[in-house]
Amino acid sequence: MKRIRYTKFTGDLASSIGLEDLMQALADFLLDSGFQDPYAQFSELNNQTMENLREAIRQALESGELFDEESQQKFDELSADQVDELVDQIIQKMQEQNFINAEEPAEGTGQQGVGNGNGEARFEVTDKSMDFLGYKALRELLGPLGKSNIGRHDTRHEAAGVETNGSSKLYEFGDTLNLDITATLSSVFAREGIRTAVEGEENAPLNIEYSDVHVHQSDYESSCATVVLLDCSHSMILYGEDRFTPAKRVAMALSHLIRTQFPGDTLNLVLFHDTAEEIPLSQLPRVKVGPHYTNTREGLRLAQRILAKQNKDMKQIVMITDGKPSALTLPDGRIYKNAFGLDPLVIAETLEEVSRCKRSGIMINTFMLASDFSLVQFVQQVSAMCRGKAYFTTPQTLGNYLLMDFMSRRMKTVH
Repeated sequence: MKRIRYTKFTGDLASSIGLEDLMQALADFLLDSGFQDPYAQFSELNNQTMENLREAIRQALESGELFDEESQQKFDELSADQVDELVDQIIQKMQEQNFINAEEPAEGTGQQGVGNGNGEARFEVTDKSMDFLGYKALRELLGPLGKSNIGRHDTRHEAAGVETNGSSKLYEFGDTLNLDITATLSSVFAREGIRTAVEGEENAPLNIEYSDVHVHQSDYESSCATVVLLDCSHSMILYGEDRFTPAKRVAMALSHLIRTQFPGDTLNLVLFHDTAEEIPLSQLPRVKVGPHYTNTREGLRLAQRILAKQNKDMKQIVMITDGKPSALTLPDGRIYKNAFGLDPLVIAETLEEVSRCKRSGIMINTFMLASDFSLVQFVQQVSAMCRGKAYFTTPQTLGNYLLMDFMSRRMKTVH
């Protein structure tokens, strides 16, 4: 007779690690903006190698924040080879649960999809990871605001719809026929009185006229098209401070907020530097800072073209920047650059583009990560021209201000 031996299941260290906790610990690594390597090339969007990931996971494991007391004791007893094996197991789990996609190394040796540590195998975060990091960033940003639930964009206006607010109105052509029976019958009885049935007219119909029909009122909720205009010029990581990574986190949090709470809204992302280009939100973690100059006008131009295609009640540009406009695309396609002071030509052309936004009904809200006097004047002028708001903030408070602005929709300037 076959005998079965039962033993206590103790699990392994790879199983004792929650991948969501690990992803949170790796957030800074996954959203790296080039602060540690300021001379990286802008075109190298996917320059994170599998060996970089392995080292980041090792550091996360050694931090002591991912294990309970018993598991931490086991980890401390592992040899270097056993730690490498544990890292391989964790990476395998991350691939199986769709947190990362790994590419094959150019010369395949070692484990499939993991690479052999020669820096040739690369990886990229998936939409699932983007969604998770966006949710975490949103939760952290909303915590200090004391917000637990966010609805759609409320307005002062009322309209005939399905979700009622307790009031009713006379029916007008085009209204949703969400009939208010009580108000309609009250209008009939007020006009004709309560008729008693006479002999032979037991089923006499009520004489309801067009002027009697009432429909329920509902709050009119508007939709909004937003373009995040993100400055990725080189100054965003200079001067001893990483300003670009917090901006990326805020863009991810805003994307998650819109997708989950404002499904009728749209969000597009435009990077501006020497020129400007639109990128998918899914590529945001891979973006690093780029060329040195700031072509604000080209960013505004591209944002306007995107918003012109959107059929929304509200259209806005959220511009996050830390520098003055210092570049301009000339009619022949050449880039005019001047990094010294506020160039009159660049400023004049940029403000003319702001005027075009105003004529198109586009509001510009600017989040300035600097406080130079000349820059403050320029941003205040942009805000005054375009019914927008100016927030002079820091990378640490950027998210709080931006989300408060997006949710409140109140016209105010925070200095």
